[in-house]
Amino acid sequence: MSYERHIAIHPSARPGRRRTHALAAAGLLVTLLATGACGAASDSGGQGLNSASDDKAAAPAAAGAGAGAGEKSAAKTTDGASASPETASSVVTHIIRTATLTLEVKDVRKAVALAHGAVSQGMSYGIVSEETVERLDEGREEAHLVLRVPQRDYERVLNRLAGSGKVLSRTSDAKDVTDQVVDVESRIATQRASVTRVRDLMDKAEKLTDVVTLEGELSSRQADLESLLAQQASLKDRTSLATITLELGEPYKDGKDPEEDTGFLDALSGGWDAFVTMLRWIAVAVGASAPFLAAAAVLVLVWRLLRGRLPQRRTTPQEPSEAPQAPPAP
Repeated sequence: MSYERHIAIHPSARPGRRRTHALAAAGLLVTLLATGACGAASDSGGQGLNSASDDKAAAPAAAGAGAGAGEKSAAKTTDGASASPETASSVVTHIIRTATLTLEVKDVRKAVALAHGAVSQGMSYGIVSEETVERLDEGREEAHLVLRVPQRDYERVLNRLAGSGKVLSRTSDAKDVTDQVVDVESRIATQRASVTRVRDLMDKAEKLTDVVTLEGELSSRQADLESLLAQQASLKDRTSLATITLELGEPYKDGKDPEEDTGFLDALSGGWDAFVTMLRWIAVAVGASAPFLAAAAVLVLVWRLLRGRLPQRRTTPQEPSEAPQAPPAP
């Protein structure tokens, strides 16, 4: 712009010199424009480079953060404690527990009452399924009980019973039947679906022969289903309630079992007891048969009296016929 003003102010300048100034002004203008464009490009390029570098720097950070999150999630998944509660609680163990306890107690009656109290204490809801109390010849008493208690009270009841007397023997057993329970449940579901299919076919059957065949098949499958349901009920009963067999006995008066030490005198005493017992049974047999023997004797006596009074028949012997005479000899 300054060059153009200078040219306008000095019109007397030479044409060649004007052309030179015009070219210089145009070159300067082009240079300025190019410099501005380069500056703008450099600014935009710097910003692009900076943003690209920022993106490149942010990418590893994001990748690291994602990897860290993946590692944390993997750690939580592999850790059993942080696993999903549904998976942890879906596995249920079914165990059948049984125990046999033999005790020596001072009073069998009190021990039986204690066993009843241990079973029905609190919210146990246990039962005594079998109970037998008998008195022996020596004046001692023995008892046999079968207790059914919930699984949660199994150890408590067993320990309380063991503390009520002298433990002579104690055995316990635990059997895992989880696989069997799961198998029975699966077979029940399959059998129920099979019964439903047969019933649907019976509803659609039109021929009498088809109906008869399907009824036989339905009866067979229902019988199998009822058998599986019975197995399921038995497993549920044995896994929900533990079984404790309790044997109670009082000590001997002299503190010694007579069957453990047997000598000559003991054998002699046993033989004499057997002999007396045999005589006793013989006397019982004779006493039982005495009325019959008396009646038979009376009948025999009456028969003899009647026989003596009956008239006897006389029979005359026949005279022997004369023998034929032999002809005289010549």
